Amino acid sequence: MRHIRSLENISLGKTWLTIGVFDGVHRGHQQILKALTEGAHAHGAQAVVLSFYPHPVAVLGKRAIKYLTLPEEKAALLKSICDVDALITHPFDGNVAALSPEAFIAKLQKHLSLQKLLVGYDFALGKNRIGDAAYLKEMGEKDGYAVQQFPPLYAKNGKIISSTLVRETLADGNLVAANELLGHPHTLTGKVTHGDGRGSKLGIPTANIEAPAEKALPPNGVYACYVEIDGVKHLAVTNLGIRPTFTPDKVEANIEAHLLDFKGNLYGKELRLEFIEHLRAEKKFNGVDELLKQIHADIAKARDLL
Repeated sequence: MRHIRSLENISLGKTWLTIGVFDGVHRGHQQILKALTEGAHAHGAQAVVLSFYPHPVAVLGKRAIKYLTLPEEKAALLKSICDVDALITHPFDGNVAALSPEAFIAKLQKHLSLQKLLVGYDFALGKNRIGDAAYLKEMGEKDGYAVQQFPPLYAKNGKIISSTLVRETLADGNLVAANELLGHPHTLTGKVTHGDGRGSKLGIPTANIEAPAEKALPPNGVYACYVEIDGVKHLAVTNLGIRPTFTPDKVEANIEAHLLDFKGNLYGKELRLEFIEHLRAEKKFNGVDELLKQIHADIAKARDLL
């Protein structure tokens, strides 16, 4: 799968396309992506996803967004989940927002020979979001492409599965429910940086993982995780928090993963962390011995879960 950073940098023939932010690549997205890839390849066309970064809400609403998946994470998920031929991550700005549906479709047609456009239940394109599915279907009848709209997919609680719902569920600390909505574990990709070495001194070495400020994370606590290094997955216990036993006045959380049964130097490596289940809340302990006893209990519980 190719990951292209602008629509201007691609020229394709015979394309089936879906457009959206696809933050999280959740189960609702996946029903569209499955139809896209299966249909496109059955008709000898390329299956292409057009996404945007930054998030339109961050540009138009001028408010910070916590991303479930940043562009490279999204590309990795698309590659693993479905057989998409290309992901285009197009820069979103005021100029893109000001385009009419006709102007944007003309831009698409210039770079892609559009045969079919697949969209979600709430999709709208162009200035003031006037290019909804009905509008685009009328345009497609004139311009020679078909439009297929998909109904919403509902969660067990009756709510429509959406990136917003996943963010809210994750922020509430319900990791199992968030992963159920996603259809895959919530992930974090980041480089290992040097910490204070306290874990190694305690006999529990940890990899300190650097996370972008705009990345959506579960609440502070201890988690059972998988950590992928160079394509190999390892069991891990991850602490997300301020380490109140040692640094109670710290504000910004650390992400520290202890890989079970692993030995080696991880500094500078990029890790992919999969959050599987919440083990416990972060707490302050009455000394190192009490902390170590709890850490070993966390490790035992993580082994059972994973």
